[in-house]
Formats: sequence, structure tokens, C-alpha cells
Amino acid sequence: MAGYTNKQKTIKKTVSCSGVGVHSGKQVHLTVKPAFVNHGIKFVRTDLPGKPSVSAHFSKVVDTSLATVIGADGFIVSTIEHLMAAFAGLAVDNAIVEVNCYELPIMDGSAGPFVRMLKSAGLESQLGPRHYLAVHKPIELVGADKFLGIYPANHFSILCIIEYDHPLIRSQKYEIKVTEDRFENDIANARTFGFLHEFEYLRQYGLAQGASLENAVAVDGNGVINEEGLRYDDEFVRHKLLDCIGDFSLLGLPLLGRIVAKRTGHSFNHAFLKKLFLKKDAWQTCCVKQNTTCCDQALLKRLAN
Repeated sequence: MAGYTNKQKTIKKTVSCSGVGVHSGKQVHLTVKPAFVNHGIKFVRTDLPGKPSVSAHFSKVVDTSLATVIGADGFIVSTIEHLMAAFAGLAVDNAIVEVNCYELPIMDGSAGPFVRMLKSAGLESQLGPRHYLAVHKPIELVGADKFLGIYPANHFSILCIIEYDHPLIRSQKYEIKVTEDRFENDIANARTFGFLHEFEYLRQYGLAQGASLENAVAVDGNGVINEEGLRYDDEFVRHKLLDCIGDFSLLGLPLLGRIVAKRTGHSFNHAFLKKLFLKKDAWQTCCVKQNTTCCDQALLKRLAN
């Protein structure tokens, strides 16, 4: 399991960024602070009375129709998948995220700005051991035209496959063994994308008010509208893989296993996480260094919540 740390990690100092919310169109300020061992990732709504918080955990997901949305006690935090992908890609286990709006800033539509922000804070190893969820039996979820499976492996990798009835995209696939360097160099900067008619439809219903060519790749019948074009020839599938990393991080532990994802989205990813967690005979929590089952009660309590 070379390349996998046996220590939990947080950031060294507080960092902040600002940007527009892709659906609200509002300016959003976001601050990330260091957190203690076994804290996990928690989001705090600083604009609400009492500054309520919610854990970044699949059990807190309340909506997946347009983005991954978590919530508790009547409040939500929306569009968390790109920041969560940055945390997971950089192996950051513990952090406090403060935000003054119901959705995170979309930045440039990728996880790149979040990666650069977190790295500017510095990453710090902590005394607590890092625990992994290691899969030792296959788990699969089959939909009408979708598929997700995870298989035993001594690393975390994803094969992502997309299919669109558009001449620019068609069928694309990309596989990566997720390490900090590979994530930062090959995945983090892939932007979200959409078709022009979809943007127009969403705006009719008061959504996508902050969407622009500055934070998304827009596609019409002829190709990419953005003047600068694509960052990668296969930027579409790379971004879908980025979303997968962000969604799978809501399991609460880094995975050891090989994922195969075909035509999935936030809703299907969430359904898969629920099935994976219930299949307790197919996985165990372990530490990389000891490679043994973990019985840390604080950890198990966080996983259950």
C-alpha cells in the first residue's frame, strides 16, 4: 500500500476564498479551519442563528438532484462535492468549513481552486492513525442504464465511463489510482459541464443563476462554447470521476478498493454508498500500517452518524 499515509491529516492554518453560488447567484465566503483527530469534515452555516453544523457524511445527504446537498435540523449546505473531492484527493481527514450561504462557491467549476487553497494552508500530519474502509468482497449496484461496483484492492482506484448522445463526447472512460499527485495533476482541474439548453431550462426555474462560461464548460450542438476550449480532450469524464471522488468521500473513511462507475451521477452514487455501508460482511475498517481490523470507538461512532 505504498503512497498511503498511516496518519490522519488536517491543514496547518485557516484559509478562505470567495465566489459565486452556481444556483443562487449570490456571493459566498468560505473559510476552512484545522480540526482535531477523528473530527472528520464538518460544515458550519455562519449566516444562521447559533451557527449550526452538519457532518459531511452520506447519512446527512438530503438531495442529489442537481448537486450533493447535506442538511440537518432544517438547514442545508449544497454543492459540496468539489470541495469534498479536494479534501479526499489531498488526504485531508479533519477540517471545519464555514460558509455564509446555503451553497458553496462554484469557483471555476473544478476542484482546482480548492486544492490550491488547501495547499497554501499547508497540510499537517496528526497523531491519530488513519483508518481505511477495506473492501474484501465485491459490491454492485445495477440500474436501468447505470452501474456501480467496488472490488477488493490494496489501493483506491476508479474506472469511470460516461456515454452521451453528442458527437463531441460519445463514450469516454478514464481510470486512475487515486494518489495526491495524480488527483492534483490529472483530475482536480476538470470542470463541470452542461448543455446549453439545460442551462436555459434551469434558469427558467430560478436555478443556475450563477452559472457562466467562467465556471462551467457549455456545450451546444456544434461543440464547446467556451473560447478557451477544453483543458483535457476527455475533460468530461475526468470531471465525472472528480464528482465520484467527492461523493464517495461521504462514506467518512478513505476507501481501499477498485470502483467501476458507468453513467452514474450524484443520486446513484449516494444509493451505492447506502448499499455499501449495509454490506458489513464485505468490508472492514483497518489501519494501513497494522493492516488489522480497527476497533476505535470514536471512529466507529463517527461512521454511524
